[in-house]
Amino acid sequence: MSTDFLTAKSDALFEEAQKYIPGGVNSPVRACRAVGTTPRFVNKGLGDRIYDEDGREYLDLVCSWGPLIFGHCPPGVVKAVTEAAKNGSSFGAPTEAETHLASLINENFPSMEMVRLVSSGTEAAMSAIRLARGATGRDKIVKFQGCYHGHADSLLVAAGSGLATFSLPGSLGVPKALAELTITCPYNDLPALREIFRLAGDEIAAVIVEPVAGNMGLVPPGIDFLPGLAALCRESGALFICDEVITGFRLGLGGAQALYGLNPDITILGKIIGGGLPLAAFGGKKELMELLAPLGGVYQAGTLSGNPLAVAAGIATIERLQSEEPYGRINHMSGRWAEGLRELAAKKGLPVTVNQLGSMSTIFFTGGPVHDLASAQKSDLDRYGAWFRSMLDLGVWLPPSQFETMFFSAGVLFSEVDDLLDAAEKTFGRL
Repeated sequence: MSTDFLTAKSDALFEEAQKYIPGGVNSPVRACRAVGTTPRFVNKGLGDRIYDEDGREYLDLVCSWGPLIFGHCPPGVVKAVTEAAKNGSSFGAPTEAETHLASLINENFPSMEMVRLVSSGTEAAMSAIRLARGATGRDKIVKFQGCYHGHADSLLVAAGSGLATFSLPGSLGVPKALAELTITCPYNDLPALREIFRLAGDEIAAVIVEPVAGNMGLVPPGIDFLPGLAALCRESGALFICDEVITGFRLGLGGAQALYGLNPDITILGKIIGGGLPLAAFGGKKELMELLAPLGGVYQAGTLSGNPLAVAAGIATIERLQSEEPYGRINHMSGRWAEGLRELAAKKGLPVTVNQLGSMSTIFFTGGPVHDLASAQKSDLDRYGAWFRSMLDLGVWLPPSQFETMFFSAGVLFSEVDDLLDAAEKTFGRL
C-alpha cells in the first residue's frame, strides 16, 4: 500500500520551495539527500516534539541542532521574547539587556572577560580569526579535519557538517591564496600538530578547535589532546581559539572548557546563548578584546548584533539553566540511550560504534572506534540512511546526516527513552 499521502503536503511544499530557494532549503543538510529522502516541512514544535505539515508527530533528537536544551517553546523563553517584542525588534543602539547577557556569559566562562555579541556562529568564528591575526601579526591558522566553524572562506578547508555529508573537500569560490593560509591537521592527532608547529610555529596566528567535535558526528577529545594543543599555542605565541558553539552551555554551565580545565585565549559561543534565536558571541581576555573597534584597529560590526529578541531568549535560557542545572538528568537519559543502542547492536550482530558525551551522541555504523574524520568516514552511510528512514516512519526525528550529532532536551522522559530503544530495536532488525 502506498504511503505517499503521509508526506503529500511536505512534498508539495518542497517542490514549490525549489522554485525559489536553491535546493529548496536554506541550509544544505536540511534537504535530506544524504539519507535518501525529502525533507519534512515543520509547522510547530512543543516540548520534545515537532509536528510536520502533514500532521505527523516526531520525538525530536535534533533540537534545532543543539540550541533547544529545554525543548520547543519553553514558557520562560516565549514570555521573554514576547515582552521584548512589545518594545521593538531592533534598534541599532545599545540596550541594557546586552550587558546583562555578556555578564552572564562571563560568570560561566571566566576566560571570556569581555564579550562581543554577533548573529551567527559563522560570524563569530570569522571575527575570532581576524582578531587573532590582528593581535599576533601572523596570517596562518590551524584547523582540524572534520571540525566545522561556519562557512567563512578561510574555514571551509577540510570542514565537517554539510561538507562532510556531501563529501566536498572545500567549496568553490574560496580563493586558493586564502585556503593556503589554513593548515589542516587530523583531530586528536597531537604528534601531527607538534610537527606542524615545528615547521611553521612562528607563522601561526591561532589554532581553532571544537573541544568536543560535533560536526563529523560526536567525537570526544583524547586525554592529552586539548592540554597538548594549548601548550603548543603558549610556546609558539599562537592563540588558542575554542569553538564552543555547540558545547557551550550544552555540556555544562561552563561548557567543554570547564569540563576539561581549559583556559583559551578566545572562545566562540552560539546556539544555546540565543535560546533558539539567531545569536552568537566571541570573547576573551580584556587586553585582547580591546583590539576590536572602536577601541582598536580590528574591525567588526553588525546591524543586528545584540538583537533584543535573541538577547531576551538567551538570558531566559541561561538563567533557567543556572537555577535548575538539569545536566545530570539530561546526561543520564542520553547515556541510557547510547548504552541501549550498543546493547541492541551487539544483540543483532550489527557493526556499530556509539559515541556519547553528556546530552550529545552519534551512532556510527562501523565496528571500529571513531576518533577522527577518517574513522568517522568508515561508517556505512547507506545503512545510516536506512536507519534514519525507518526511525522517521516510527516518529523519531534524527539528524539527516551521519556526520551530525543527536541532542537530548530536558523534557525527554524515562519512558520516552524506552520508546526510542523499542523503535531502534525494530529498525535494527531491518538493517
